Amino acid sequence: MKGTEAIIETMLKSGTDTTFGYPGGSVIPLFDEYLEYEGKIRNILVRHEQAAAHAADAYARVTGKPGVCIATSGPGSTNLVTGIMTAYMDSSPLIAFGGQVAVDLLGNDAFQEADMLGITMPITKHSFQIRNADEISETILKAYKIATGGRPGPVYIDLPKDPQIQETHKSIPKDVHIESYQPKTHPHTHQINKAAQMIMNAQRPIIVAGGGVVLANSAEELTSLAHFLKAPVTTTLMGKGSIDESDPLSLGMLGMHGRKIANYAVLNCDLMIAIGCRFSDRITGNLESFADNCKVIHIDIDPAEIGKNVSVDLPIVGDAKLSLLALLKALTENIAKDTSWYERIRELQKECNCDYNEKAKINPRKVLDEVLKVKKENDIIATGVGQHQMFSAHFLKINKPRTFISSGGAGTMGFGLPASIGAKTARPNVNVFDIDGDGSFQMNSQELATCAEENIKVNPIIISNHYLGMVRQWLEIYFGKRYSQVSLGKNPDFVKLAQAYGLDGTSVTKPDELKDALQNQQKSKDTYIINVEVEQESNILPMLPPGGHIKEAFGGCMVAPGCFFNKR
Repeated sequence: MKGTEAIIETMLKSGTDTTFGYPGGSVIPLFDEYLEYEGKIRNILVRHEQAAAHAADAYARVTGKPGVCIATSGPGSTNLVTGIMTAYMDSSPLIAFGGQVAVDLLGNDAFQEADMLGITMPITKHSFQIRNADEISETILKAYKIATGGRPGPVYIDLPKDPQIQETHKSIPKDVHIESYQPKTHPHTHQINKAAQMIMNAQRPIIVAGGGVVLANSAEELTSLAHFLKAPVTTTLMGKGSIDESDPLSLGMLGMHGRKIANYAVLNCDLMIAIGCRFSDRITGNLESFADNCKVIHIDIDPAEIGKNVSVDLPIVGDAKLSLLALLKALTENIAKDTSWYERIRELQKECNCDYNEKAKINPRKVLDEVLKVKKENDIIATGVGQHQMFSAHFLKINKPRTFISSGGAGTMGFGLPASIGAKTARPNVNVFDIDGDGSFQMNSQELATCAEENIKVNPIIISNHYLGMVRQWLEIYFGKRYSQVSLGKNPDFVKLAQAYGLDGTSVTKPDELKDALQNQQKSKDTYIINVEVEQESNILPMLPPGGHIKEAFGGCMVAPGCFFNKR
């Protein structure tokens, strides 16, 4: 069969029936082959290659299987880089195909040649270059195995034109073995038993759940452990959904823009059980003072993450699901624990809701409260990056894993709309909301054309404050309101922009207009934009100073820095 047949047949064998791509000269043979597989595999034609990578990334986050994006050589492939890096930072399994010049032209600076192996090396788990059609199937199968094995992540495949048009007589292997890649998934029994002992001796345990809990499909085991211990659970941004946030033990997100109850609990615990998180600076603040009064158990499938940022008392290397199952088994002893810690946390949770003026101009939290009224538990929230993202993380209650899709490690503006397209493609029977900012949305607004042409119905809700809101907030607080280069001035009319693509929408300027706007959005069979004009200087508070100690958190309903609650 031809090389292009081998590519598609191997993707189909690997469970891929949808790709996101944009054609060009070096991948014409591959896209031509799609016509022979109509009904078996579908390509979503995006309007920018970056959007292809983000959509494939979100598809992977929602389904748990690799998302696939395809671009042509040169600028087509380099336009994938931001999306590949976004997937890498958030451990999302992504297969990125980039076209390349003919093999005999490699290294000659031929038209649209780019050293994509060199460019992608630091932002992928591995990069391949296929130089012969006989290498195609084995290489692609290895890419899928690497992308999903151990800690998930992106793999790049450089695809010169010749192998696509060559013939191969090699059949597709049933499986491939990669001798040099054997990630450890089962935790060491001795470490599990030591962890059980530490937990039984703790009086104020807390669980910090990261994205690894979601990636390992271990939300059920996490919840079982929390209830067994009566231990409160706080999550990172990527860990949202690892516990039902309506659960009494859920404290929401911790860190720089985390909930005050979550940061209070972290500050006052005597044992921190961290699972599948990398302790980023947005979570820890000052590393020298983070977790300085407690012991730390860190469970992670990637040994490089353990001890990288925060010193730990007990490391456990292993898959989150397998580690939690082993820990639950080790904790068979009925623990007669003092419940005063649990009761104190429950008491303080009631004080952890900042009020806002219902009669004032629209506050972003008001928008999210209205979204919660129409959102069902299986619906998916995708976000852009900025203040609206932190408002969403802070105030949207997520009930199930893989239903909150956001760019955490990279903080990639423009992620929201293409991510919502990928999520909707993966789960066509649920509503997908894109909570976006006016700055972030404009970075990939051209994907409204993809929504219209591919009949993909998503629900963009644009929080318009006419600023690059998060940067403006920092300038207000730390630079004495010296607003340099953050005003967006006049935004486009987002409703007319939608109409230009054959879609529709509405603009909201008063709180009492939100309900009808959301109802109209739900009724529409097509993508329908809601543009909400909010208070231009709304801030997401409380806030932790960059590099500061959690005790220095300030703002919102906090009466003084570090005073998490009026009653100590």
